[in-house]
Amino acid sequence: MFSYRHAFHAGNHADVLKHTVLLAVLRHMTQKETALNVFDTHAGAGLYRLDGDYAKTSAEAADGFLKLVATPPKEPYAPALKDYIDMVAGFNTTNHWSVYPGSPFIIQSLLSGRDKLKLWEMHPTDIKTLTANVAQLEAGRQVAILREDGFEGLKKFLPPPSRRALVLCDPSYEVKHDYARVAAMITDAMQRFATGTYAVWYPIIPRPEAHDLPKKLKTLANRSGKAWLHATLTVKSSKLTQDEQGEVVRPGLPASGMFLINPPHTLKAALKDALPQMVELLKQDSNATSTLESGG
Repeated sequence: MFSYRHAFHAGNHADVLKHTVLLAVLRHMTQKETALNVFDTHAGAGLYRLDGDYAKTSAEAADGFLKLVATPPKEPYAPALKDYIDMVAGFNTTNHWSVYPGSPFIIQSLLSGRDKLKLWEMHPTDIKTLTANVAQLEAGRQVAILREDGFEGLKKFLPPPSRRALVLCDPSYEVKHDYARVAAMITDAMQRFATGTYAVWYPIIPRPEAHDLPKKLKTLANRSGKAWLHATLTVKSSKLTQDEQGEVVRPGLPASGMFLINPPHTLKAALKDALPQMVELLKQDSNATSTLESGG
């Protein structure tokens, strides 16, 4: 259960999509004066070293964030993408990309004193690292860390007193039951707090559960009469190949998606400009593409 460590994947192309979307959502939601409650159900370690042993082992950031900034596009970066790059730059020294902020630090960097952030993490090593990293923020009671199952832990906090909330759910999906648990959690959350904004990241891999999840979320949103937005980013083919010795080579993660219920009305336009640049800058073969759908 605890084999997954996001430190191996920090800054990859999935993080580029997820965190660009997350930042664009937060920019809009933090403009109001009413307190915002943000819930991160699978927080990870919070901060990651791109020059550390974990990141170097997989080198996924090299095909993700580092590739994004290595060769700027012919046209200026789309505003949402530029905002994301600038946000990561704020955690680093000039022209030296050594630190990558996970969702807890991205979220906290935009919150005001009235807002609250709750982080769930169960990995024994990651929660220690998360606790130490968050302590550096000196955020006091604004940030709460809970060593509990985020799928279940969310229930007792909905609806929030302020009636404004963003829920980010991005489990590892290392066990296939995670897909069903995500759908069940969002269904329950919508019953408790139908006006909240819900953002779900998921991998797009050759697995029935991965293809069914966005369909289930779309059905839930439509039945609830709520607006939804679905963005995907594909950087390469998902087909298996063979090396020179005839051994099967798995492609790694080829694509991922973000599904949002009750998204900010500004998000679609922001992603319409940003997604094509992600494809242009992060593509690994001719199968690279993106999609953007909305409804409700």
